[in-house]
Amino acid sequence: MSTNQPLAERLRPKNLNEYIGQEHLVGENAVLRKMIDSGNFSSIILWGPPGVGKTTLAKIIANTLDRPFYTLSAINSGVKDVREVIEKAKKQQFFSRPNPILFIDEIHRFSKSQQDSLLGAVENGTITLIGATTENPSFEVISPLLSRCQVYVLESLSKANLLKLINNALEKDTELKEKQITLKEDSALLRYSGGDARKLLNILELVVLSASGNQVEITNEMVVSCLQKSPAIYDKQGEMHYDIISAFIKSVRGSDPDAAVYWLARMIEGGEDVKFIARRLLILATEDIGLANPNALLLAQSTFDAVHQIGYPESRIVLSECTIYLATSPKSNSAYMAIDEALALVRNTGNLPVPLHLRNAPTKLMKELGYGKNYKYAHAYEGNFAEQDFLPSEIKKERFYNPGKNPAELKILERLQRWWGKRFGGK
Repeated sequence: MSTNQPLAERLRPKNLNEYIGQEHLVGENAVLRKMIDSGNFSSIILWGPPGVGKTTLAKIIANTLDRPFYTLSAINSGVKDVREVIEKAKKQQFFSRPNPILFIDEIHRFSKSQQDSLLGAVENGTITLIGATTENPSFEVISPLLSRCQVYVLESLSKANLLKLINNALEKDTELKEKQITLKEDSALLRYSGGDARKLLNILELVVLSASGNQVEITNEMVVSCLQKSPAIYDKQGEMHYDIISAFIKSVRGSDPDAAVYWLARMIEGGEDVKFIARRLLILATEDIGLANPNALLLAQSTFDAVHQIGYPESRIVLSECTIYLATSPKSNSAYMAIDEALALVRNTGNLPVPLHLRNAPTKLMKELGYGKNYKYAHAYEGNFAEQDFLPSEIKKERFYNPGKNPAELKILERLQRWWGKRFGGK
């Protein structure tokens, strides 16, 4: 093999027919495919884990639409760089060319002022923005910019996608074809890739390069042995980000404070953004602890605020305190399950009418129509409770909240049974 160009770059798709994965976005009749085919393309943000094709998709879009393509990395670009690209785009408008595409990788790392500098050009169509991010845009992209862009979520590549990538590499890459490569086992390749195409191809190339002779038989043992000798290949610059955060989340959820602090240390030592960790703790407090210990959310919010105020290295102590507190707290996902079940029912049943007695009646006509009639004002009754129907009649027997079996929610269950009787398993 003679070139210094990595395998992942050599195999980068040039069009949508070569693009693997994200069928929900670019498959036949999918939303992005329709937008690209129509030529009427607006600003978007691509949100997904590393190595799923965000940059590649942006380049394919620009190539397909025959648009000028500018790219900036949020890591090493500033307001000046953004303004220079916008000025170039303005000059091209005089030649009746379509507006260029500005691709910003890791847009979540752009400061507020950097994002502000994009607003005018995006709004008036001087540029079409394609932002790529591994972070939730709701947290990291300012609202005015977010409102001007459609967000599309890219998913980790499936096993079938990853195997197709491997086969494509073995069949099409001119340099790999110089050797006789047999893929005898693939589970280690897939496991270490974690749904990341770039990581998968890096590992494949490393394994092939490490083999002596022209005949290469790839086995699980060979892959594991090769990666243990060169751990930086699959963990380079935080590429195990999603594996480690997953281990951290599962350790807190599983109530193991030692493991949780270990994975916290791995993230901190690896240079993970402490604000990202604080956000994950907020999610854990609501998703996995919830009503079993409502104080967990208060502590997680205080941690989030403190981390933003004091920064690293002192914030490591705050993060450690919150991590241990959450790991040792009782757990409940009842609120998480309740809202998801309610959302599913809403999607299935549509806009059911609000019962008349629950409707607001600010006018005489509404009162005459029965709005608010027979509504029972809870505070006018003993114990501040009056039994009545609050759900639409079609679903009045539905249950969404099922209290968890922990001391805090058992008290809630007792109260609900006292109020509602059989509806919550009471007498």
